[in-house]
Amino acid sequence: MKFGVEFVPYKSSDVLVGLAKQVEDAGFNYIWVCDHYHNRYVHSVLATLALATKRVRLGPGVTNPYLVHPAVTAAAIATLDELSRGRAVFGISAGDPTFLATVGVKHRRPIVAVREAVYIARRLLAGERVDFSGEVFTCRGAKLRFKPEVNVPIYIGGRGPKMLELAGSIADGALINASHRDDLRECVDYVRRGAESSNRKLEGLDVVAYMATSIGGDAAKARRTARTVVAFIASSAPPWALERHDIPADDVDEIRKHLRVGEIQKAAEAVSDRMVDAFAVCGTLVEFERHINDLSKLGITQVVVGSPIGPEPTKVIDSIKKLLR
Repeated sequence: MKFGVEFVPYKSSDVLVGLAKQVEDAGFNYIWVCDHYHNRYVHSVLATLALATKRVRLGPGVTNPYLVHPAVTAAAIATLDELSRGRAVFGISAGDPTFLATVGVKHRRPIVAVREAVYIARRLLAGERVDFSGEVFTCRGAKLRFKPEVNVPIYIGGRGPKMLELAGSIADGALINASHRDDLRECVDYVRRGAESSNRKLEGLDVVAYMATSIGGDAAKARRTARTVVAFIASSAPPWALERHDIPADDVDEIRKHLRVGEIQKAAEAVSDRMVDAFAVCGTLVEFERHINDLSKLGITQVVVGSPIGPEPTKVIDSIKKLLR
């Protein structure tokens, strides 16, 4: 089992550099940096972390194809790979429709948009000239003037059947945005279905449980810390996930209402205990270890300790070190 950690860059670059060095020293394999326009810019943060580390792999987890053309994103990933000396990874999905709407961007044809973005970026990263006229994107003789020396692994993130099937069919890995065992089991089946449709084997893919995580000795405090992140997850949860966990759609609509106008604290207050149980892994290190041991039986090959990590992230990283040695 490989281990990754997610950074949400609402903290300063200096703080993130300190955490990155601690993560690398602890033995984590990946650092994934989420991409939301209201936080520090993902590619600037990644470049800073690349120069501050030596071994850990790192990349956006995840960017989206709507705010930046995939050719520009390919250039950013190629630059990251150069700065990190071959440690870049590239995570992409369709983005959060709630936040895209705040800047007037429509969440248009998400599966097609991601498929076309991966097609364009992969060929540009391979040094090819791209002529492409798709349903969402166009390239007319696009080409980078430099490229990575080795292939950069491309991961597609998601939670719904079609996006995860796409990951299984064309990507090097799937970033499954789920935490609950039952959800992850079903999501792995979607990835497997996509792989089989392209005559690929699931064993050849990095299947990642990208979990909202809050670990701490005080279980109640850990759960409270997770509520803000759970608000974002619940707001974009597919109907089948809400039905499975008996979460009323009206309760999620209340969270969306607050997020649309930037009332993040009120959105967190609207999160129910049932939502925390469904969309996050909270509790002690022993409980976390028990959970990830179960996931290895599902075909999960990487676990990402996602935001918020815990009430005291540095202590959590230090405690997880014991599991990685």
